Amino acid sequence: MELPVVAGVDGSEGSLRALDWAAPEAARRGLPLRIVHASVWEHYEGVRSGLPADRPSEQVYAESLVAMSEERARSLSPEVKVTTDIRPEEPVPALLEEAEDAALLVLGSRGHGPVTGMLLGSVSLSVAARARCPVVVVRGRESEEQTGHGRVVLGVGDNSASGAAARFAFREARSRGCELVAVRAWHSPRHLALPHPASDSEQLTAGQRQAGEYVDSALSHVGEDLTKVTVRRKAVRGTAHQTLLETAGPADLLVVGARRRHGAFGLQLGGVNHAMLHYAPCPVAIVPERE
Repeated sequence: MELPVVAGVDGSEGSLRALDWAAPEAARRGLPLRIVHASVWEHYEGVRSGLPADRPSEQVYAESLVAMSEERARSLSPEVKVTTDIRPEEPVPALLEEAEDAALLVLGSRGHGPVTGMLLGSVSLSVAARARCPVVVVRGRESEEQTGHGRVVLGVGDNSASGAAARFAFREARSRGCELVAVRAWHSPRHLALPHPASDSEQLTAGQRQAGEYVDSALSHVGEDLTKVTVRRKAVRGTAHQTLLETAGPADLLVVGARRRHGAFGLQLGGVNHAMLHYAPCPVAIVPERE
C-alpha cells in the first residue's frame, strides 16, 4: 500500500499554503494526497478561517473546509488521488496518528501580527517534534513558494549518522530537477582539539576540513548515484543558525535531521532546528534520524 502525503488543514491561510505545497509534492512522488482536519483545531489554536463567520454548525464548517480543500488540491494537481477525513479530536494527537502511516506530513506556519509567517503555531511545532515521518512546515513568502529557486538545502548537523535527512534531501532535489546544497557550519579554530600547536592558518584549514568531512559523511549515506543530482558542498565558518538562514534564502526547501533515541518520546529538535522552524525563509523539512 502506498503511504500518502498528508496535509493538515485548519482553514487558515497558512494551512491552505501548506496544501498548495503538498498537492504538487504528492504529484512529484506519484503518491495519493490525504487532507485531514481535526474538528477542534479552531478551539485549540484560535484559528480564524476565511470561511463565513455565520456558519450554521461546526460540522458544516468542517465539511465545507475539507470540500474546499479537496477542490483546491484537485485544481492544482488533477492527476493526484485525493481523500479527506474529519477527525473529531484535538489536532496534535490526530496528526501524530496520521504520521504513523504517512510518507510525509505537511503543515502550515502560523503568523501573528505584523510579522505574518514568522512565528510557528503550537500545533505545527508539537507535531514536528514528535512525528515518526518527515514533517514539512511551509514557511516563506507566498510569491517565492510559487516561483522556485532550483535549490534544496541540506543542513548537516551532528545527528546525521543514519543519513535519513541526506536521503530525503537528495530525493527532493532529484524529483524537482534542482541542485542539492549540503552545508555545514564550523566554529572558531580555538575550539578544535589539535594534537600539537599549530598556526592560525593551519587551524582554519583544519576547521574547514573537519566540516567538509561531516558533509561527505552525510552524503555517503544517500545510497544512490550522486551524479543524478548536481551536488554542491559548503563548509562555512560561522554559527549554524546564521549559515542555514543565509543559505536557505534562495531555496525551495531546507532539510534538517532530528535525532530520535531508542525508547525516547519524540525527537531532539535542538536550538538550530527550532530556529529554522520559526525563522527560515522557505519550507522546512524535519526528518527523523535514528541512532
